[in-house]
Amino acid sequence: HSQRRGPRADMVPEIAAAVGFVSGLLRTRGCVSEQQLQVFSGALREALTEHYRHHWFPEKPFKGSGYRCIRINHRMDPIISKAAGQIGLSLPQLYQLLPSELTLWVDPYEVSYRIGEDGSICVLYEAGAIKPPSSYGMLTCKNQMMLGRSSPSKNYIMTVSS
Repeated sequence: HSQRRGPRADMVPEIAAAVGFVSGLLRTRGCVSEQQLQVFSGALREALTEHYRHHWFPEKPFKGSGYRCIRINHRMDPIISKAAGQIGLSLPQLYQLLPSELTLWVDPYEVSYRIGEDGSICVLYEAGAIKPPSSYGMLTCKNQMMLGRSSPSKNYIMTVSS
């Protein structure tokens, strides 16, 4: 390839975090079998990989963020409904199983979500030079302070990558 690649061009951990999150939401309701979840996860992973293929810029992580954003806002995200169709879940079933308002941002090095239009944003996956690998998979809510709520930890540091 003549294209200059960023430090990591693949989307595997980010997509895995997003897929795991949505599958986990379906799992908590208990009406989807493990086998169905496997099929759903695989279908969703493939769909996202395809959808993001030309919209993934590790050197500019927020470029294309809106395009990659998975959204349920009283309308089901087509990618999720397509994957759910593979296991025979109908739209009404999906609406019962998933939050009616969910935004999932899948960006290079960071996957975060918000439930409800004014909920706080929680980070599902964070990578990159700022954080040691040991912090993978830890959930941190990042806009607690922006919303003016008292943040539980006083030594919480906002890291804003330019």
